[in-house]
Amino acid sequence: MKYTDYIKNVPNFPIEGIQFKDITPLIGDGNAFSHAIDELTEFSKSLNANKVIGPDARGFIIGAPVAYALKAAFIPVRKPGKLPRDVITYDYELEYGKNTLCMHKDAIKPGDRVVIIDDLLATGGTMEATIKLVETAGGKVVGLGFMIELVDLKGRDKVANYPIKVLMQF
Repeated sequence: MKYTDYIKNVPNFPIEGIQFKDITPLIGDGNAFSHAIDELTEFSKSLNANKVIGPDARGFIIGAPVAYALKAAFIPVRKPGKLPRDVITYDYELEYGKNTLCMHKDAIKPGDRVVIIDDLLATGGTMEATIKLVETAGGKVVGLGFMIELVDLKGRDKVANYPIKVLMQF
């Protein structure tokens, strides 16, 4: 399937100079979305993942159906103030600012095999932060799956020690 046919470019979003890759046409097409989830699920299954993390917010849309298909736990990683119980946090740089990610302290147990699924690999900041959260909790990140990689931003360099599945590159 040619996933790039389902991606819309949105110039100057969320700030001037950013060329946003909009996945909503892809997830809005049942056939394309199903194929994408199936590919990411097969990748995750090959890694024997027992937990799937989806970073806030598009990672929820992609990670949750992968977890469902694997019959694995889904763990949301969120921005501050969004999770109701004790959390661990990690601060990181975005391609256009700074952010903090949070995860429930009890979401990962030592020895858990975690795959992180998100819409986009850009600078790698969100992935680095999410990996740190998993490792702080005692889990093992076994792979990273993305719909899109923005190659020029070199985010892959920051996470090169992990198996990576990308459905399309720009």
